Amino acid sequence: MPITNKMANAQKEQNCFAVTAERKYYHVNKTFVKRSLRPSEWQISPFKGTIHVPRLGIERIFNEAAALTYVKENSTIPVPTLYACFEDDHSAYIVTSYVDGVSMSSLTDDQKALVTQELEVHIRSLHSLRGPRLGGASGHVILPYRVLQKTFKDDWDLQTSSSAEYVFCHNDLSQQNVIVNPETLKIAAIIDWEYAGFFPEEFDVPFYKRLGPSVAINGEEDDTDKFMRFIKDHQSQLCSKVGWASGVLGGIGGPVSRRKG
Repeated sequence: MPITNKMANAQKEQNCFAVTAERKYYHVNKTFVKRSLRPSEWQISPFKGTIHVPRLGIERIFNEAAALTYVKENSTIPVPTLYACFEDDHSAYIVTSYVDGVSMSSLTDDQKALVTQELEVHIRSLHSLRGPRLGGASGHVILPYRVLQKTFKDDWDLQTSSSAEYVFCHNDLSQQNVIVNPETLKIAAIIDWEYAGFFPEEFDVPFYKRLGPSVAINGEEDDTDKFMRFIKDHQSQLCSKVGWASGVLGGIGGPVSRRKG
C-alpha cells in the first residue's frame, strides 16, 4: 500500500536519517549511503493523490558514481570518496565517505562571498574538463532536473561532436550542495553529482549565487526551453527520423555503467 513521505520518515530504519520522494539517506560512522526507492516504496502525494514515480532513479545514482570517479581522477576538486555503487533488489546504492561540515546555505553573506571565491576556482577547473559526447560520465544522458520537467523522454541518442567542445558540468550547484568547514571556511566537498555531464558551459547555471533550488525563481531567466531546443537539435539522425513521439513512448533506457557488489 503506498504511503506518504511523512509516513516514510516516521518508519525510517536504523541509520537512515532522511527519506525524500526519490531517495533514502544513511549515515553510518564515517560512511554515507544514498539509495533509490524500490517500486514498493514509491510514495503518494498528499496534494495530488497520485503515486510519485522517480525519473531515472537508478540511472542517476550510477551517473553520480561515474561523475565522482571522473572528477577525482581528473582534477583536485574536493568530492566525497566513492567506495561502492551497485544495484540490489531494484534499488541502486552509492556508498561514499561522509563529509563533515555545514552547507554553504547556512553561512553569513560575508562568509558566502569568501567561499564563492574558492568555489569559482573549482568551477573553472571543472569546466576545463572537455569532451565531444553529450551526457554523463556513465554514458547515459541525464538532463538537469529543471530540464527534465520539460519532457517525458528519458532515453536520448545524441550526436557526437568532431571536437571536445562540451565541458563537464555539475548541473545542480546550489548552496546546499557545497559543504564547508565552518572554522576555516574552506570547501570540504561538492556533493550531489547525479545530473553531472558534458554540456555547453552556458547551461551550468551558477545557482550557488543565491539561496534556493537549481531552477529559475523570482523572475530569473529560465533557460529550460533553450536547453530543450539544443537537445532536440543534437539528436542523432536516426533518432530524428524515428521522431519525438516514439521517444516519449519508448520509456527509460540507454547505456549505464553498473558495478555489481
